[in-house]
Amino acid sequence: MSAQATARYGMIARLRPERRQEYLDLHAAVWPEVEATLSRTGIRNFTIFVTGDVIVGYYEYVGSDYDADQAVMAADDATQHWWARTGPCQLPFRDSSAVPNWEMLDEVWHLD
Repeated sequence: MSAQATARYGMIARLRPERRQEYLDLHAAVWPEVEATLSRTGIRNFTIFVTGDVIVGYYEYVGSDYDADQAVMAADDATQHWWARTGPCQLPFRDSSAVPNWEMLDEVWHLD
């Protein structure tokens, strides 16, 4: 992917009902270090929507090496601590999922 291209990503998960408010409170004041890492690794327009206990995330990637940038993010100390706080609040959308929380969505249509 060239640095000019934008890739869109959607993802979905559920919140553990007993930890829903904790998750929402964390996201009411996302740590600046986490936001800086997201920006540094090419993530833009990151949005999380909620309805009941379902969360849907959307972001755009504007970098040139998604896998490398994801590795940088995963190695970041603040991000690791953030995930340690937010991860236990989440469940995969489908009970049969092989992932612990966010399941990636396939894009089927887009309008600029």
